[in-house]
Amino acid sequence: MFPFARTFSSFTKAKLFGIILLCALLAVITVGLVVVLITSLAAYFTNFETAWLNSIVKWSTGLVSGVFGWFVLPAFMVLFAGLFQEKTINKVEKAYYPDRVREESPGFWPDIAHDIRFTAKALGLNILILPLYLIGIGFIISIILNSYLLGREFFESAAGHHMGKPAARKLGNNNKAAVYGGGFFIVLMSLTPILNIVMPILATVWMVHVYHGLSDK
Repeated sequence: MFPFARTFSSFTKAKLFGIILLCALLAVITVGLVVVLITSLAAYFTNFETAWLNSIVKWSTGLVSGVFGWFVLPAFMVLFAGLFQEKTINKVEKAYYPDRVREESPGFWPDIAHDIRFTAKALGLNILILPLYLIGIGFIISIILNSYLLGREFFESAAGHHMGKPAARKLGNNNKAAVYGGGFFIVLMSLTPILNIVMPILATVWMVHVYHGLSDK
């Protein structure tokens, strides 16, 4: 199941624009901080006597760190999404599946410890494959890796909202095409300008519709 139309229509029908703006702002700030941090460290540790050489190093480092931030942004998606996950799921289900809305009110704080562990793992794996870009296969490996990680994590979050993580993992294993196909879509959109900064919400909405589509069957 690949709910393209329903996912994008959810932005208006479920009134998600406030959450989307907050998530987009968080993504932009995070990438900006990564660029500033790496550039500052490079400027601190490289101090050539020639001013123009220092400028080249500074701007080159800024460019490289920007590209780095762009490609590792998917690793932060679960952490960003976790902050708004329950409210996003609740809004989408009220709009599309009102008879299946969980009775408990959505909380503000998610399972932040789990999201931090996942982010650290995803970030570590994405950094580990960076040398593969030098031999021309890093981009392909990155897409495969993040399709697996993000597809599984977002699906288990959406399905686990109702049935718990163990049962959600079993359901995902029985429907790998829908889960990892969705993960592939999420990764491609995370590399698309503008869409990439709202992907944490978009991915959550996508997997909510995937879960309910599978539960209908």
